[in-house]
Amino acid sequence: MTDRMELLESALDTLPDGLAVFGAAGEVVLWNHAAEAITGYASMELLRQPVPGILKTLLVERPRLVEMQRPGGAVVRVRHKLGHEVPVMARSLVLRDGLGERIGMAAMFHPAEGLDALPRGEGGEDEDGALSREDLDDRVNSEFDDFLRGGLPFGLLWVGVDQAQELRRTHGAAACAAMLAKVERALRAGLRPAEAIGRCGEDEFLVIARERTAVMLGRHAQTLAGLARTADFRWWGDRVTLTVSIGAAQAESGRDTDLAPLLEGARKAMMASMRAGGNRITCAGGGQGCLPS
Repeated sequence: MTDRMELLESALDTLPDGLAVFGAAGEVVLWNHAAEAITGYASMELLRQPVPGILKTLLVERPRLVEMQRPGGAVVRVRHKLGHEVPVMARSLVLRDGLGERIGMAAMFHPAEGLDALPRGEGGEDEDGALSREDLDDRVNSEFDDFLRGGLPFGLLWVGVDQAQELRRTHGAAACAAMLAKVERALRAGLRPAEAIGRCGEDEFLVIARERTAVMLGRHAQTLAGLARTADFRWWGDRVTLTVSIGAAQAESGRDTDLAPLLEGARKAMMASMRAGGNRITCAGGGQGCLPS
């Protein structure tokens, strides 16, 4: 029986949508990987605990909590662990036993399109919200100079989309462009207010991060990778599962005095992630904190 349950939980963890199951008393019984990525809450924080108030909007049977109804669900807002609101498309159902008695609830949800009210980096953004290449170069240089003067922490995440080349080959440039816009929005959902993202290559993004250590930068990269996986991309009815390869480079006071090696280190680490099969995070220089995502 245990083996069957483990198989079931593993299968549910592969779903691109967030899945939450609540018991009769409102306690969290199951919280899959996509739910973790969308909300920032790990399953171990929530299992066997009452449903947190900031997540009760997932139980969309309550009309007053619904922002708007759409085909396939209702748009509601949940509060991310980092504090910002995340608009999600959610649908829920009551679970009953063989006698019809209510035994709990289940909710499935994914990020809602067109309702992006999440914190972004500041200034110089194009129509999709990402910094232009010129503004990205200026921002990277400016913030690295601030770091050298003893300012905020400075880290880089070089992000490549694993499916980009294949999608361009099989579905064309328009499909690839739409997919990259979807990934960019998903990544922005996980940025801190002081962080920024921009396009740094045909199929690649660069995130300017504010984590204090390489380990924290690796964890931040895992969150972003999870958000990319939950991006629901469809093209002419075909659903494409998305993953990203990330290279992380954290600047250290007294050691890193030149920006170019950090950029090159992040880029090479991203390429190493891709060569390892994708859907992976690699730290420049083999630093700690970066694991397969």
